[in-house]
Amino acid sequence: MALPNQFLPTPSSSQSSANNAAPVNALRLKVQGGDGRLQTLEFKDVTEAEAVRRATSRGFRVLSIAMPKEAGGPTGGRGRVEFPLVLFSQELLALLDAGLNLTEALATLHAKERHVMARAVLADVLLQLREGRNFSDVLAMAPQHFPQVYVATVRASERTGDLPQALARYIAYQLQFELLRKKLVSAAIYPVMLLVVGGFVLLFLLGYVVPRFSVVYESSGREMPWVSMLLLSFGKLIYNNWQTALVALIALISSLVWAISQPAGRVWLLGWVLRFPWLAAKADEFRLARFYRAVSLLLAAGISLPRAMGMVTGLLGPRQQTRLAKLRLAVENGQSLSGALVGADLASPVAESLIKVGERSGQMAEMLERTARFADDDFARWIDWASRLLEPVLMTIIGLVIGTVVVLMYMPIFELAGSLQ
Repeated sequence: MALPNQFLPTPSSSQSSANNAAPVNALRLKVQGGDGRLQTLEFKDVTEAEAVRRATSRGFRVLSIAMPKEAGGPTGGRGRVEFPLVLFSQELLALLDAGLNLTEALATLHAKERHVMARAVLADVLLQLREGRNFSDVLAMAPQHFPQVYVATVRASERTGDLPQALARYIAYQLQFELLRKKLVSAAIYPVMLLVVGGFVLLFLLGYVVPRFSVVYESSGREMPWVSMLLLSFGKLIYNNWQTALVALIALISSLVWAISQPAGRVWLLGWVLRFPWLAAKADEFRLARFYRAVSLLLAAGISLPRAMGMVTGLLGPRQQTRLAKLRLAVENGQSLSGALVGADLASPVAESLIKVGERSGQMAEMLERTARFADDDFARWIDWASRLLEPVLMTIIGLVIGTVVVLMYMPIFELAGSLQ
């Protein structure tokens, strides 16, 4: 669907940032035609604004902008740019609370937006709203930007006329998850730094110190313990082929970084880590907390319980999804939610007690939120405890490895000193 001219981003300095003004080697736009079919258009040596203008002039609706990795440019080669949904919701909520209606608020957000991708999304939303469509229907047409839970929350608020409250609940839902994610990332930074520093120290010992010891031992003409001989031979191998070793190390690190930056790589890494039963159990608890909070959000928006559980199935792991199917069947057959959760092994004793209170008081959404909050607090405490435990364990392991290398280097000297005595 073509965008009207007043919604099109222009390359002028008042409406575009420096990132949009400079042409890039290649841009790939994922677009949707008037018949609903998705296509990919590629433009070369143009700015983002010009690429969007050309696509919309041909009747396409821009869904995403990506840059091939081999192309340099202002986006830094990051590829697909995601729509900032939480920031958009926060700003929309602030404008609605200030007294603006929905169309005025969206027009204001569109006018202040500087990123071409976000401007294109907001322009399309504004255009369809002015054509008379419901806000939720417009959002549902762009599932790559607005997830199903978000659309359902907005659609339910259209019946009650309380969009600001629905946005506030969704923002709180996302911010709580983001807070836990940041806590998990920050807890992992120090152990990773320990491993990196320890690895470089070990490489320095093997590639620089050990070869010099081997020269001294070879000139003495004495026999060495086979373990020390093996270590010295490995050190000499690294020293004599340091260019190859350096290239191999850089290639290994680059491959790991690239794999982690890809969604499939992160999924594989997470699956490998979750092979440990202890970590898998904690991951299931975390997913279950997100499930409780998402169901609470949808119930508060007026969505029925069976439908709400079906909409957030993807938040659970594969085994939990199988249990959830059993849970939904039990609830649809008239069983209480607390009993069905226990029967499907999807509730802790605390969750069972709180949900029973919600069933008696009629405040199921609030009790599910409290259940999720209790689980999140427990998970945050576990992260703190695990990070405090992991740091000394890693330091001990690194110390033992480096100490073993040092002892093996000095073992022939100890034997020589013993023979002299």
